[in-house]
Amino acid sequence: MGACMALCSMASCASCLCGSAPCLLCGCCPSSKSSTITRLIYSFFLLLGTIVSVIMILPGMEDQLRKIPGFCVGGDSILGLDNLVDCDVILGYKSVYRMCFAMTCFFFFFSAIMIQVRSSKDCRAAVQNGFWFFKFLMLIGITVGAFFIPDGMFHTVWFYFGAVGSFIFIIIQLILLIDFAYSWNKVWVENAEDGENKGWFAGLLFFTVLHYALAFTALVLFYVYYTKPDDCTEHKVFISLNLIFCIIISVVSVLPKVQEAQPLSGLLQSSLISLYTMYVTWSAMTNNPNRNCNPSLLSLVSNVTSAQPVPGTNPETLQLWDAQSVVGLVIFLFCTLYASIRSSSNTQVNKLMQTEEGGGSGGEGVVGEDGLLRAVDNEEEAVSYSYSFFHFHLCLASLYIMMTLTNWYQPDTSVQKMSNSMPAVWVKIASSWLGLALYLWTLLAPLVFPDREFN
Repeated sequence: MGACMALCSMASCASCLCGSAPCLLCGCCPSSKSSTITRLIYSFFLLLGTIVSVIMILPGMEDQLRKIPGFCVGGDSILGLDNLVDCDVILGYKSVYRMCFAMTCFFFFFSAIMIQVRSSKDCRAAVQNGFWFFKFLMLIGITVGAFFIPDGMFHTVWFYFGAVGSFIFIIIQLILLIDFAYSWNKVWVENAEDGENKGWFAGLLFFTVLHYALAFTALVLFYVYYTKPDDCTEHKVFISLNLIFCIIISVVSVLPKVQEAQPLSGLLQSSLISLYTMYVTWSAMTNNPNRNCNPSLLSLVSNVTSAQPVPGTNPETLQLWDAQSVVGLVIFLFCTLYASIRSSSNTQVNKLMQTEEGGGSGGEGVVGEDGLLRAVDNEEEAVSYSYSFFHFHLCLASLYIMMTLTNWYQPDTSVQKMSNSMPAVWVKIASSWLGLALYLWTLLAPLVFPDREFN
């Protein structure tokens, strides 16, 4: 669906850039819903900004641009031309901060103006689902303006905005992960029971064991590489507590009373949440400024220490591309795509995510006068998701991308560099604890409130 959206939107931009979302996909994805198409296009905007940020922070990009005569400030000039471009601003963490600042402002603006849109008959719905060319120009304009923001305290202040926003986004990620795990378990169990094919149960068992095996392996590696006998007390506490919490949620998920009140609960969900908790724990520990407790993954794999940088590369740039940043980007892409196409039957998750029940109104393409299928407008009676909340979600995603690409390093304006910080550690660990508590609540809520509906 994502690839289809990208290809067709480019092919039809000449005639539909000012039109609605269904117009962009009427040719190749005719049975799609307008609400899904719109979310995918906004997600594509976010992905495009992410790609630009990645390019600007790639190792070696700054050195390559400095080789262009007359391009960078402070570089060699050519033909007497003044150097007008500050490569320290357009590349590295400064560029990521400005690019993500622009995306955050863009999505926050739409989040504000889309409050209380009830159906596609609202005039604001036309703005939500169309005018893509002007939106693209708007995003470019905000981005260009962001690069004129003076350094000053901008990076320090925006770091804390990013930390808070990323904390909220990590919780949203976990909500989506919980919803995905429940939906996954439900579909496979139903397939096994309806088709009498026990292979579905074998698949559930395989992935459950795989998730627990990966989580246990990560746990062992944490104790080996991220703790010391006489140091790293915080890491020992973090790892041990999260191990205990993961055991608790696993045991609770299979208790008879919980199974009776919540039939969809099981070890598959607990195993996936446990694995995600191990990732967040690892991500937190990699931001500890104590290098004795935070060895570089590069040094663990290739025995290259910080005193032995790879020739031709910037050691500080390499640190920005640690493995946890790559994993974080992969999880971000999955959750963003899932949030764009999800149609869940989970009542409580739908309330949290401000979406309607799965299925919506209609869903099949409408045949036009020319005999071709057209994407269906499934929001004439009521919107299938909260426009405002969806943009707020992308706003938080922009902040999360900023923090992930810069590895949650805190700007140090006194020496103009990035460094690890304990606030980032505590933000991530706190989000892992809150996420575990949230999943535990999905297990216990039907017992605490037996008269409520918890589908």
